[in-house]
Amino acid sequence: MTTKNQALAAWVQEIADLTRPQNIVWCDGSEAEYDRMIELMISDGGLSPLNSETHPNCYLHLSDPQDVARVEHLTFICSQDKQDAGDNNNWMEPADAKAKMNDLYEGCMQGRTMYVIPYCMGPIDSPFSRCGVEITDSPYVVINMKLMTRMGQKSLERIEKEGTFVKGLHSTGELDPDKRFIMHFPEELSIMSYGSGYGGNALLGKKCHALRIASWQARQEGWLAEHMLILGLESPEGETHYIAAAFPSACGKTNLAMLIPPEKYKDWKIWTLGDDIAWLHMDDQGQLRAINPEAGYFGVVPGTNAKTNRNAYDMIKQNTIFTNVGTTEDNQPWWEDKKEGAPSTDWKGNPYKDGAGPAAHPNSRFTVSATENRAYSSLAEAPEGVSISAIVFGGRRKELAPLVYEAKSWEHGVLIGAGVASETTAAATGQVGVVRRDPMAMKPFCGYNFADYWSHWLSFAERTDTLPKIFHVNWFRQDDDGNFLWPGFSENLRVLQWIIQRCEGESEAVESAIGYLPKEDGIDIADLDIDPDTWKSLISINDDQWRKEMTEFGEYLDSFGDRLPKKLKEKHQEVSALLA
Repeated sequence: MTTKNQALAAWVQEIADLTRPQNIVWCDGSEAEYDRMIELMISDGGLSPLNSETHPNCYLHLSDPQDVARVEHLTFICSQDKQDAGDNNNWMEPADAKAKMNDLYEGCMQGRTMYVIPYCMGPIDSPFSRCGVEITDSPYVVINMKLMTRMGQKSLERIEKEGTFVKGLHSTGELDPDKRFIMHFPEELSIMSYGSGYGGNALLGKKCHALRIASWQARQEGWLAEHMLILGLESPEGETHYIAAAFPSACGKTNLAMLIPPEKYKDWKIWTLGDDIAWLHMDDQGQLRAINPEAGYFGVVPGTNAKTNRNAYDMIKQNTIFTNVGTTEDNQPWWEDKKEGAPSTDWKGNPYKDGAGPAAHPNSRFTVSATENRAYSSLAEAPEGVSISAIVFGGRRKELAPLVYEAKSWEHGVLIGAGVASETTAAATGQVGVVRRDPMAMKPFCGYNFADYWSHWLSFAERTDTLPKIFHVNWFRQDDDGNFLWPGFSENLRVLQWIIQRCEGESEAVESAIGYLPKEDGIDIADLDIDPDTWKSLISINDDQWRKEMTEFGEYLDSFGDRLPKKLKEKHQEVSALLA
């Protein structure tokens, strides 16, 4: 396998001359190739087979203990103008970044195989999809990209037809934390990553391409690349609506994407189209449509069990790559809060000792094809995508945000999205309740200045009058004793039902300063054991708390200076005035 695209062929040769690999392999994305890579990694010690009776075709990869997560402080946006990257990103001058990276790449693949991976983010035949090529010396990257993207011959054919692709160069290097960088060159549609084998740093189709580079592309081309799940809800009457939702980490994103209806709503059906990234385009009728650019899941394992996420728990029992989990005595994968079995070895491959730390790393992962999910929708491959009825933002707020509220307009919804924030947990930072602002859940992933990003969002109101309604949810309200006021998990469908009813004009609401709130009987909670006073607090706001929030949020917005869009400032002032 080679290519007829002269620019691609020349780039591959240029990288080969720089890195000096022993062999060059063009990946075709076939099952036979995947099986060969698995066997290669087993023989090299990079993978270990797991219990074939309980977890057929499942394997364990243990990474370097110093290479287990994204490294935001070593991730850079290398635009020509520093202000285009914004204070929400680390910036490096492009020429300096390339010089630094080329010094690291010099001869780095000697004795190794260089893999050339053509891939497509999104359905192969979709006009909304975008292609890329990743060059890597990591077989782990090859097998993960096989599961996470549409990789191989068909992608190469599309690249040759279109003539454009995102260039991604990756090498694990020496896995030295002092020689670890992830550089993005949005104006050139290219990525350079060195010194890490971890997914978010090494699988360049994921956060690097599908969010940081794609968000830049989306602004130039008039669409949105977002850190959003996509789910479909089919009512007992057969009506289906699609929702795109953005949540910061630890806010139940994957659980909502794979939600299983509660017993009272057992006649509803939930379809999972994506759990992490959505690309939203406007069609010829002015409708916002979404595709999931990914073809698989790269999910956090700890906390996954039959209660929290039955679909995910079941789908990773076969054909899955586990990274940095523990194992049981009979070689099954194990992680904290699995609720089954007991660990024998930890994520470093050592005998597990109680009290010596977790058996699975808190950021341990599973990689699996989306088709393994019983709630998989074939529309995930639909070239035209799905029409979005509602956009939902959410965060983890102990007191402030009500269970659900609706924006009064698209512009107001952009303000709500820009204000997304979560309170940290002790496990995350050692401090409880510290507010981390994460606009649209894109803080680590937006490839350019947030002020320009919000301007781009606002521009959609000028292009159509049929935009989705925007909502905010908060599953995490607590009482003074730290008890959650809302049961969450499958019961969240009750809130989604109200959202759909609002989109259809079938449910009334109460207007407040921050948006439209449900009426007391607007959400069906008759069979839930929720105290009436608790329910009232869940669907109401505290003006004093919101005045404080809007003051702090206003200071955050002002930090973006003259680039802050005027409309966003005006919406902030409107809400603040209503709270005065």
